[in-house]
Amino acid sequence: MRWTQQLRNAVLVLALVSAPLGNVLAAESTDTVDPWEGFNRTMFAFNDTLDRYFLKPVAKGYQAVMPDQLEHGFSNVFSNLKEVRNIANDLLQGKLSQAGNDTGRLVVNTTLGLAGFFDVAKHMGLPKGDGEDFGQTLAAWGVGQGAYVVLPLLGPSTVRDVGGLPINSLADPIGRVDHVPTRNSLWATELVGLRANLLAAESLISGDRYVFMRDAFLQRRNYLINDGQVEDDFGGDFGDDGF
Repeated sequence: MRWTQQLRNAVLVLALVSAPLGNVLAAESTDTVDPWEGFNRTMFAFNDTLDRYFLKPVAKGYQAVMPDQLEHGFSNVFSNLKEVRNIANDLLQGKLSQAGNDTGRLVVNTTLGLAGFFDVAKHMGLPKGDGEDFGQTLAAWGVGQGAYVVLPLLGPSTVRDVGGLPINSLADPIGRVDHVPTRNSLWATELVGLRANLLAAESLISGDRYVFMRDAFLQRRNYLINDGQVEDDFGGDFGDDGF
């Protein structure tokens, strides 16, 4: 009941802020996906510099010293934690069958899979889905995408997805860890692991990096929102959360 009340409060806050965001979007442009390109390129350059000189080297080091089985296992653990968010958004979108599948995965992998280190569920007819978040739920409820925006540190997003961030944080089990150093260590490990998983995909980037990353992100989001019922050239190479 407490979680439900938090969700209702967050949705109310979202409703209050969505109107001014929509007005700003309309004032900027109604027929282009990237009306704030100047700002976005500045944020992209900031994030790219931070990635190039800090996050990417750390991810390379992590990948170099971490045995493949451990790296894959830790990735599975964080993926298993995201099943909580998946289940909540499955239910909000009325995807009862997928909610049952994801609930089964969470239970099986948390217990038999040793907190998700091993993906036992996939061998029991419970395949891993592409993932669900509140941005996708808003899309299912008919909320428009809005402008593309690059956030400092967080990377590419859209107005709609920005509105979903508070709800996504509520559904993140790591955020419930009371011990701050432990919580921050878990978040840092997850971030480095995600970045390490993207190292191999960088060979696909060509031309204007900003344009390539923007188009790849938007295509991936469109793919996820439509449950794969669209043509997607990037979905197999980039993670659920984009870049």
